[in-house]
Amino acid sequence: MAETSTDPAHRTVVLLGAMGSGKTTLAEAMLHRAGAIPRMGSVEQGTTVCDHDPEEIARGTSLGLALAWLTWTVGGALQGVTIVDTPGHPDFVGAVDAALSIADVAVVVVSAVDGVTGATRTAWANAGAAGVPRVVVVTQEDRARADFRRTVEQLRDAFGPGLWPLELPLGEEHAFHGVADILSERALVYDESGRHHDEPVPDELADEEHRLHQEVTEEIVARDDAQLEAYLEGDEPAPRELESTFAGAMAAGDAVPIVVCSGLTATGVDHVLDLLCDLAPTGETHDGRILLGVDDEGHGGTEHSVAPQANGDTLVHVFRTVADPFVGQVAMFKVLSGVLRPGDRLRNATTGGEERIPALFRLRGAEHVPADSIRTGEIGAVAKLTSTPAGSLLWTRSQSGARPIPLPSRAPVYAMTLEPVSQSDDAKLTTALGRLTAEDPTLVVDRAGSLTILRGLGDTHVAVAVERLARVLGVHVTTGTAPVAYRETIARSAHAEGKLKKQSGGHGQFAVVQLKLSPLPPGGGFAFVDSVVGGAVPRTYIPAVERGARDALAAGGPLGHPVVDVQVELLDGKAHSVDSSEMAFRTAAALGVKAALAEAQTVLLEPVSNVTVTVPTDLQGPVLTDLSGRRGRVHASETADDGRARVVASVPDAELERYVLDLRALTGGQAELTIATDHYEPAPGPHT
Repeated sequence: MAETSTDPAHRTVVLLGAMGSGKTTLAEAMLHRAGAIPRMGSVEQGTTVCDHDPEEIARGTSLGLALAWLTWTVGGALQGVTIVDTPGHPDFVGAVDAALSIADVAVVVVSAVDGVTGATRTAWANAGAAGVPRVVVVTQEDRARADFRRTVEQLRDAFGPGLWPLELPLGEEHAFHGVADILSERALVYDESGRHHDEPVPDELADEEHRLHQEVTEEIVARDDAQLEAYLEGDEPAPRELESTFAGAMAAGDAVPIVVCSGLTATGVDHVLDLLCDLAPTGETHDGRILLGVDDEGHGGTEHSVAPQANGDTLVHVFRTVADPFVGQVAMFKVLSGVLRPGDRLRNATTGGEERIPALFRLRGAEHVPADSIRTGEIGAVAKLTSTPAGSLLWTRSQSGARPIPLPSRAPVYAMTLEPVSQSDDAKLTTALGRLTAEDPTLVVDRAGSLTILRGLGDTHVAVAVERLARVLGVHVTTGTAPVAYRETIARSAHAEGKLKKQSGGHGQFAVVQLKLSPLPPGGGFAFVDSVVGGAVPRTYIPAVERGARDALAAGGPLGHPVVDVQVELLDGKAHSVDSSEMAFRTAAALGVKAALAEAQTVLLEPVSNVTVTVPTDLQGPVLTDLSGRRGRVHASETADDGRARVVASVPDAELERYVLDLRALTGGQAELTIATDHYEPAPGPHT
């Protein structure tokens, strides 16, 4: 039976933060407290709503984007909330980017035990770059060594004074049993069921709570002339009025509330939901952003705002797709305008395809909750769309040429080769990899000769993709180390003759070419020059000579690697009126090029990439030392906009196979890394 409501306001709440900070447990507590699930699951036991994939259960951590819909009543009004649980593992930042593209508010989850970590800073920066208002929820307040005040101090040191605690914990560690509400100056004391009753603030907290109340109140009323005037005259605004003004400052990015709870005991969780519904903007109140005028390759376009009109044209942003082993592809979407209903016919403005919308549902982890319609600002899902990958717009207009704002670019930094286990796996591999990369654009597939290479953001990223390849798509592969893409070139010119002369009855094969190979400047690639005079090689065979030369260079030189930066000049040749053919000249050219390469003696070239590492300044020294040990040449060492150190260096690819993993170990996961292939240069040492 479809779950319906009388058009409640809806918020999309994205949970961000470090691995182990308590995001999934917080989502579980919210669902249980809202009555969406009968009992709380456990991350350790693999029974939570949001971590439902076998790969997540096995590793005990979130690896993808999970949606969890609930309803919540606050102030007598029913509210709709879609929780988006995101991974804290840096390999899966693509899921974070997709979630933030449809977020109404970002909840930065910080452990009261671990405090602000490198992953906390990354989550904060990602939300800021996406322009999403932020709320900080300090979790795990019930655990040993929890320290709320230390965590607040770290947050303000890291992100500035615009963060304001709206709660204080009643007790800490195992004694945590409630929160003091700063705005109402009341204590919320919880029982074992996770429900609370109000009491006066305890005497031991009264002075601290009242001081914070005055500081926060003065900060809030300073943003509203009428409230400020009343406050100066001794008339303090009511808590609901203060919340309303604070909500405006939060939506503008000028203020961030800090609240505290325990997902495990559910202490404070209902008040977190109350504050999110009171303070966070709804999906019906702010514009969406799209690009119009995009060409067939997805380039170009100008940015436009989309007003969230409930009665307007239907416009749907498909932000994520996932392969489901039971129902096929599931598309997750946000309705930017209008109302989406089953049976609607929409055009994909990005791909040009037509779609008839089948049954709609909301997601609660793996559960599909049927929905009669999905309204403006709401999140929904649909199965078996045929022409709608992630990053598409569906609308009622007939024209195409539009797409959502592109997600941040995340270049791969780790690679493995894939070898099909059987002939059947080989036949299905290309299609299956296409589905994987459509689901997760941060995965990249390359071909290197006969090798298939899967590139991602780390070893776990690639390993999980391989596991999903087998479990969901039925394709089994073995993995290996991706080879370094060495090349060869020549250091001097060389001449050679290519000759093919065969006679085996009937027409024979005859072709002779005189070739000269000359080095080109680095990056010159390949050039072909036809210097034949007098028709020694008929004009119809000249293209075949060029193709043969290209074939020989691509097949590899004496060291076994493709040859680059070479000019091949055709000087002379011979042909036979009967026995010559295009294939004969193509073969002769290939033989001649191989002979010339052997005479010229090739030089091994190694690929060199531009590496950019951003770390806290106290880790700059170890990073520089490590790069030096990898034959890196540092080009710049500067201060980034956020005060961290940014190091830019050129490093041979042979030294980068495990660099992302080693860098995380070296910096405690606090480094950001980009690697971009840049150029080739001679490899050191003798090569035979």
